[in-house]
Amino acid sequence: MEQGLTKKYGLFTAIAMVVGIVIGSGVFFKAEKILVATGGDLPLGILGWIIGGVIMVSCAYTFAIMATRYEYVNGVVDYAEATLGKNYAYYVGWFMALIYYPTLTSVLAWVSARFTGVLLGWDIVGPQTMVLAGFFLVASYALNALSPVLAGKFQVTATVIKLIPLVLMAIIGTIVGLANGMTVTNFTTVVENVDPLQGLFTAVVATAFAYEGWIIATSINAELRESKKNLPKALVLGSFIVITVYILYYIGLAGAVTNEVMMAGGQDGARIAFETIFSSVGGTLLFVFIIISCLGTLNGLMLGCTRGMYSLAARNEGPKVNVMNQIDKATNIPSNSAIFGLLLSAAWLVYFYGANLTDPWFGGFGVFNFNFDSSEIPIVTIYALYIPIFIGMMMKEKDLSTWKRFIVPVLAIIGCVFMVIAAFFSHGMESVFGYLAIFAVIMIIGVLVKGGKGKEFFKK
Repeated sequence: MEQGLTKKYGLFTAIAMVVGIVIGSGVFFKAEKILVATGGDLPLGILGWIIGGVIMVSCAYTFAIMATRYEYVNGVVDYAEATLGKNYAYYVGWFMALIYYPTLTSVLAWVSARFTGVLLGWDIVGPQTMVLAGFFLVASYALNALSPVLAGKFQVTATVIKLIPLVLMAIIGTIVGLANGMTVTNFTTVVENVDPLQGLFTAVVATAFAYEGWIIATSINAELRESKKNLPKALVLGSFIVITVYILYYIGLAGAVTNEVMMAGGQDGARIAFETIFSSVGGTLLFVFIIISCLGTLNGLMLGCTRGMYSLAARNEGPKVNVMNQIDKATNIPSNSAIFGLLLSAAWLVYFYGANLTDPWFGGFGVFNFNFDSSEIPIVTIYALYIPIFIGMMMKEKDLSTWKRFIVPVLAIIGCVFMVIAAFFSHGMESVFGYLAIFAVIMIIGVLVKGGKGKEFFKK
């Protein structure tokens, strides 16, 4: 099946795919948080973007090396199996199906509703916005489950549209800011004194959300001409393009309004910046493009979310294998897995609201605080799960050069460890421990399912 895939993509297409997959809502959602976290210290915020980008590049290049070794392997679960075996791959897949995809999908539904609410003058955590978030979640599921072809066309359109506000703000905002002195003022003025280390770690963890998605690009290696040469180039060059666009957009915002106004604007910060540079009408139009960009990212994440349990069932693992691996003949979609993914996303959306958008619902005890940020900590978890994969690669691939076998993966491991440490500084020990407690419960259920006890467990 997969061996029949033709070599139809060139280097330029592969680079474009990396850029299109990674760039999405994160830069719009997190640029404001990074500015606040660093107290309006632009150089410190840019350093956070750079460090997060370097971690992405080092991990992407390491996976690119693995992709050239396992040419017909797709996705992080399969790389886990190729380096460490089926057991570790199963737990990575279980995590991605029950935590990773649904948490990010739920957050993206709210982010899309958030920017729509800003445009319409709604409270971003009010009932209208949350109902809209639920609607976006269901609509994205319906688009993927009922009309995959239309979903694919929407994804392509959103990829083009998402670049427009970024590029325009990066170029025009910077030119205007340099002309009127706003950029220089913002680079030399710190609004609020913060602990630089705390601010930097918080910024780096925030960039993880904006940079996430590059791993998906490794799935095209079997269809890429001269993949052993072109895939590493595409991942590295594409990643550097993303880093450059993000940093230039961040600088462009500094040319639009003062850091103090941007920080005080809260959820309106991006809209204020766009309307300042492009007038009310132009700013509103570009803000609509941002909303479409967010919906495009939501659509892509929902695609992964609907296939989470199916990816396990296809390996004859997980609960109700015969149910989860069923494919709808009309749409060629794993319908039962898709419904399960939607329900999980809805549950995580409720959690995200209760933990982060209103007076905390879940409390905690001792060192456990169960109100954690589900937009960031699950992403840090995936970086932690990369570490054994990279170690397994170093142990297994003995005929690689020293650079590829040791230096590159060691740099990636250092980046992953940095990201994990940064999460503790950024979110606090109690929140991380609260997340780890929930993570442990979900993974224990995965152990029961894998051990065969899950059959009886899920019948009750």
